[in-house]
Amino acid sequence: MARTPTTQQLKDWDRRYLWHPFTQMREWEQEEPLIIERGKGSYLIDTEGKKYLDGTSSIWVNLHGHRHPTLDRAIKKQLDKIAHSTFLGLSNPPAIELARELIRIAPKGLTRVFYSDNGSTAVEIALKMAVQYWQQQHPETGPKHTFLHLKLAYHGDTIGAVSVGNIDLFHARFKPLLFPTVEVEPPHCYRCPLKLTYPSCNIACMEPIADILKNRHRELAGVIIEPIMQAAAGMIPQPPGYLKRIRELCTQYKVLLIVDEVATGFGRTGKMFACEHEGVTPDLMALSKGLTGGYMPLAATLTTDAIYQGFLGRYDEFKTFFHGHSFTGNPLGCSVALANLHVFRQEKTLARLATKIKFFSRLLAPLAAIPRVGDIRQRGFMVGIELVKEKTTKAPYPLSAKVGHRVSAIARSKGLILRPIGNVLVLMPPLSISKGELKKTVEILKQSIETLQINSYSNDDTHNNR
Repeated sequence: MARTPTTQQLKDWDRRYLWHPFTQMREWEQEEPLIIERGKGSYLIDTEGKKYLDGTSSIWVNLHGHRHPTLDRAIKKQLDKIAHSTFLGLSNPPAIELARELIRIAPKGLTRVFYSDNGSTAVEIALKMAVQYWQQQHPETGPKHTFLHLKLAYHGDTIGAVSVGNIDLFHARFKPLLFPTVEVEPPHCYRCPLKLTYPSCNIACMEPIADILKNRHRELAGVIIEPIMQAAAGMIPQPPGYLKRIRELCTQYKVLLIVDEVATGFGRTGKMFACEHEGVTPDLMALSKGLTGGYMPLAATLTTDAIYQGFLGRYDEFKTFFHGHSFTGNPLGCSVALANLHVFRQEKTLARLATKIKFFSRLLAPLAAIPRVGDIRQRGFMVGIELVKEKTTKAPYPLSAKVGHRVSAIARSKGLILRPIGNVLVLMPPLSISKGELKKTVEILKQSIETLQINSYSNDDTHNNR
């Protein structure tokens, strides 16, 4: 029997053989990798047995905690039957049952489910469906193949998803590969590009969207948006009424509305889907991350019967949606996703979440008094805390200062795992986290920001005395 590698061996092999996502590997090779071996509830446990609160739900996927017995059992039970069989020309019980359950809980009017593997592919499918739909169902409208999206948008890392994204740090170097789109400023109330204040602004940032739809709807296949909160943009919330108005404009000008609920879905904002806050049904909806409770890679693109009907025809008309993945409708993923939805019902997750969201807000409020905390942005269990160099002017830290990274390193030493977005500290704990664990999470975060603040002031003083 092979000996279990030591922690040091694993660290050495990691640095020698691996390439991590969104990671500057030169820095990684100089640091001590943290190797997570186990998990339990809200905690991650490394190879040395040290416990860490999972402050980002393992990048926004875990909902009910690690090693939830219902989810564990679902995978083990399915493994006794089959791990995978193709969805091309065949079907399987878990995929069928899950599709039925998703339609039961989805916004009214969504009736069909197309499976894939992750959030990027779910978005790619929605974009391709939109373009092909207009070609086949309404050829008289002309070449509707352009998309309108918000600046600072992030919808994934595949080429179509990147085309409707707008985070230059991630996307600028790939522009030669992308298709052209139409962009508008997002409703960033903390850093309003119009220098206005909500609610007296009357959501003036909607006007450019209305103008574009009025003047260019004949070429627009769809509008794509993360509803309620732009996540990877730095947790930027949208003002009430914004999403509903976009729905109205899309309906008025016959443009499809695509919502990316990859990050916002499955309870993150306090409702099962963020669209529900404004009673909106999109034409296409992308789901992933929390779909399996954080257990397996699985995604789904939901759409309406009208769009589905646009793909029906004789074999020789070739209206088929020629798109698929090897692991489409994977039985293991679909089984644990079904169990995930069962846990929502059994444990009354959403009902219990309401009081925790209010408690979370109360815990976060005192952080606003810290001089380097510029803004606290929250929608349910999605939280972004923006650190600024100067509070009154909102002057940002340069990215080279790595303040988010530095605070996260301090938090890790205190037992909390974070993953910042530049100067924005992101908190998105599992929905199952206890109030005591929430309190501990925010306390560690507060201590970590204050530690950085003391060091920063000290560095500033040193600089000023030179």
